[in-house]
Amino acid sequence: MRKFAKKARFTRIKPQLLTKFGNSAIIQERKAFGNRRDLTELSELIKCAERHCLHGVMVSQNGRLIAEWHSEPDIRRNVYSAAKSVTAMALGFAVQEGLISLDEKLTSAFPDDMPAEISRNLAEARVRDLMTMCLGQEKAELTGAMRPLYPQDDWVKYALALPFVYHPGSKFVYSNVGPYLAGVLVQRRTGCDMVSYLKPRLFTPLGIKCPMWETDPMGYNFSSSGLFLSLAELHRLGQFCLDRGSYGGKQLLSADWISECTRPQGAQFYGYGFWRGEYNSFRMDGKYSQLSVVMPDTDSVVSLMAESHDSKALLRTVYDTVCSQL
Repeated sequence: MRKFAKKARFTRIKPQLLTKFGNSAIIQERKAFGNRRDLTELSELIKCAERHCLHGVMVSQNGRLIAEWHSEPDIRRNVYSAAKSVTAMALGFAVQEGLISLDEKLTSAFPDDMPAEISRNLAEARVRDLMTMCLGQEKAELTGAMRPLYPQDDWVKYALALPFVYHPGSKFVYSNVGPYLAGVLVQRRTGCDMVSYLKPRLFTPLGIKCPMWETDPMGYNFSSSGLFLSLAELHRLGQFCLDRGSYGGKQLLSADWISECTRPQGAQFYGYGFWRGEYNSFRMDGKYSQLSVVMPDTDSVVSLMAESHDSKALLRTVYDTVCSQL
């Protein structure tokens, strides 16, 4: 049976509740939130820890960490599609610096990468369509299983040559193509890779030191996935979004951009790289449950990392046992 390591940390909040799970001690805390229910424990979520291979969970409210639990040390892991949310932030910085317009057509943004014949739907596609999952293509591409097998190295030309079956904005099809192209555009317009671009604007202010990010065969950071972060770093990004682009008292990214990214766009459940959810929440969401769930109504963030093969069930448990208590 898997052993769960002892680790918990809280910030100046008492009393604490000590419970047992297997051979490990888990410290949880209790705190009153006015008329809100107390977050008394994480025991219901932790009961699922082994089944979902839960690495850790962090909960913050009103700007303070109120609960944290780890089954093992908090190391950097692939956050998979949660990287799309970070790409949305990078795009926001480029927009606020006047380098990119959301209304620019892809034929203008990628003039040298267009196929010989440009379909009507491709001709209508704009930069904003890259981040909504309503680009117009009919199936997922550039997945983790596909990427090592492509014979071509230029994934930009490959992606733009795929059929645009639907009018942009009309049909939700989850795919890595759009955010990947958005990230390439950011890197071309800024003249540097995503990590270098975000380092002074986002990563360094949030205390995230040079994270590793997968690259494509041409050297571009693969902005749909492959970013490695620790749980604490992912949680910090969630708090940054809850605070509407502000961190440490400084407005780093436009609050309006955060609102635009996290409200419904092409589909009612998706914005620009962010999923919408229960409790009026939005979230960064990566494969196997790399999550940062942001709930503005309760001024709270719930983040976790796992290797779950039933992510829907784990998210349901998070909603029912943690979010419902805040």
